Amino acid sequence: MIHLLDRAILRLSGEDARSWFANLVTCDIAHLEPGQGRWGALLTPQGKILFDFLATIGEDGLYLDTDAALAPDFAKRLNFYRLRAKVKVEALPAWGVYAALPPENVDIEGALVFPDPRRPELGLRILAPVAATADDATTAYHDRRIEFGIPEGGKDFRFGEAFPHEVLMDMLAGVDFKKGCFVGQEVVSRMQHRGTARTRIVPVTASATLPAAGTEIRIGDRPAGTLGSSVGKRGLALLRLDRVEEGLAAGESLVTEGLGLTIDKPSWWVESSSAHKATA
Repeated sequence: MIHLLDRAILRLSGEDARSWFANLVTCDIAHLEPGQGRWGALLTPQGKILFDFLATIGEDGLYLDTDAALAPDFAKRLNFYRLRAKVKVEALPAWGVYAALPPENVDIEGALVFPDPRRPELGLRILAPVAATADDATTAYHDRRIEFGIPEGGKDFRFGEAFPHEVLMDMLAGVDFKKGCFVGQEVVSRMQHRGTARTRIVPVTASATLPAAGTEIRIGDRPAGTLGSSVGKRGLALLRLDRVEEGLAAGESLVTEGLGLTIDKPSWWVESSSAHKATA
């Protein structure tokens, strides 16, 4: 079990918490059951991701696993929307976020355990008191996340700048297009129906160790995107796919700091992309 030190927990309680939060965020909270999780986001009215989270439900409210550095701002933004709703937003500093990678199982009294809702390859997510025994090294978790092409906010995209489609929330069940209204819904629904998401995060590989996150990627002599998190020769990149496809068709090379890149989409990416095109 790995302690994810860059994550923190917020709890939403009160009789209005569930319905109120469901009307704000991209994922389906109304049908969330104990032992289940949801990946979702709170967007700007323009449809860009302000905060993302993994949500689960406990006996005393909704629990949100979110970026630790942004958790205080997330709580403030939720309180801004609270108005007269009977909702309490609080941090849980005595609790931590953990991951158990397959085939590991966990049994911790009082913990909230649920399968990572994005992909089964990421195993179990555990919200539990910080005293829980765990490995504090997060590299194994992020290595696996990168291997299977799962983006993470703050590492592969900047909060406040990316649309849900660009970070694959439409492919990884982070947006429920049938749930009804949420902040930024009009823009996100338009992108879904028109198929206008030209920028996407995709896995890339190289022949040598990749440079740091944020390094520019070019196709021929044109900007094509930026590199995100990586491990060795494999990483995630936010790319203008239409520009990349045109360049590759014209015989141009995809490079970062002189290092050639190859797009290496996992099978789930290809299958999800095909399904998305069929319904767009």
